[in-house]
Amino acid sequence: MGNVIEQISQEIISAIKGDQLVLPTLPEVALRVRDVAEDPESNLDQLGKVISNDPALSARIIKVANSPVFRTAREISDLKMALMRLGIEYTTNIATGLAMEQMFQATSSIIDKRMREVWQRSSEIAGMCHVLCRHRTSLRPDQATLGGLIHQIGVLPILTYAEEHPVLLKDSFSLDMVIKKLHPIIGNAILKKWEFPKELQIIPTNYLKFNREIVEADYVDIVTVAMLQSYMGSESEMAEVNYEQVTAFKRLGIEADSHIESTDLSEDMEAAMEMLNA
Repeated sequence: MGNVIEQISQEIISAIKGDQLVLPTLPEVALRVRDVAEDPESNLDQLGKVISNDPALSARIIKVANSPVFRTAREISDLKMALMRLGIEYTTNIATGLAMEQMFQATSSIIDKRMREVWQRSSEIAGMCHVLCRHRTSLRPDQATLGGLIHQIGVLPILTYAEEHPVLLKDSFSLDMVIKKLHPIIGNAILKKWEFPKELQIIPTNYLKFNREIVEADYVDIVTVAMLQSYMGSESEMAEVNYEQVTAFKRLGIEADSHIESTDLSEDMEAAMEMLNA
């Protein structure tokens, strides 16, 4: 079995290197949003103009701005108000992340289901990243949220490959093993191609390194803790991880034996997990 997984892994790597399996590109609206944000002359009105061309994305941004996570009583009813509440940086990163959802779709029902599951989990983790970042670090919640959305982006080309190779499609165990082996390095390659900030590029290859030793908490730590919390109580192998051995908890000032759900963050966490859902 190990040889089969190794062989498939090598085929996928070779396909990517030979441009037979092309790494995904950011959706057009995400590229346009980023262009506006990177222009020092741009303003909220210009950003709003780009986002308003995508009604579904506009509605999602308004929903995010109305999340209880932001603790404001006044309801946001239009995009301009939402942008004023969130600001250019936050809106840009959230819009970029949410636009990526359209990439998590496939024609095969098996692969489509898997892609949607990856997106759903990533959305929940991203919301938790926002709360952890805001309450436990001086880092940027918008970057942390985007980090949660992209930590498994490397799964996409593997599932695309599986869709075109029925042998792998029918063998869920081998597919899972290939994903486990390859998604971090492919994710890193995708984020480099997209020219994401270095601190986000390193998330796919580091969020599962539970014994990392660094001085201060970073976005990887936030994704690691949010991911482990999201799997708590499930049948996933991630639910079996010994938190005492996960250095990220200490850097975020969270007792390894305490559940975030039982802390002062529990209410925000619940709201955050819903924040990015459609």
